[in-house]
Amino acid sequence: MKKTALTIALTALVINLSAQKLSTRSGKVKFFSDAKIENIEAVNKQVSSVMDLASGKFAFLVPIRGFVFEKALMQEHFNENYLESDQYPNATFKGRIANTEAIKLNKNGEYQLKLKGKMKMHGVENPFSEEVTLTVKDEQVHLHSQFYLKASDYQVEIPAGKKDNINNRLEVTVNIDYDK
Repeated sequence: MKKTALTIALTALVINLSAQKLSTRSGKVKFFSDAKIENIEAVNKQVSSVMDLASGKFAFLVPIRGFVFEKALMQEHFNENYLESDQYPNATFKGRIANTEAIKLNKNGEYQLKLKGKMKMHGVENPFSEEVTLTVKDEQVHLHSQFYLKASDYQVEIPAGKKDNINNRLEVTVNIDYDK
């Protein structure tokens, strides 16, 4: 009888610990450039992310070639001339989310959390800190964040002749639904 109770307790512990690790391969990142001549928008639905709620560790990987543009020529220029995706195929983030211990996966709720770590893009790594919203609804977990990046902070050069076409300041929106 004691052995059965111990087995049940250990099984419950393992299930609870594994429920703290969330992942997906179908997150979505969108960026938007508001410039004088034209707006540029691209969406990437190939984003991978892992989050460990027990430790707060968080990471994501964005394949640069996964960004889809309205115009094929924009997509070609983005990959070849700006992000040089053959040389720098991914953008990554590794860091932590503070206060993950407050998150209750078995209770609907919305949590405002602070993400802090390092973002690497175009071969350049920079410190990164931003607010994220984590929503739990019916035991499904969704992460949302909207922030701005400067292309120049990642040594992405915009030629002088293209300054009216491409804004150095990009609005980035991240939406990730985690698998359970």
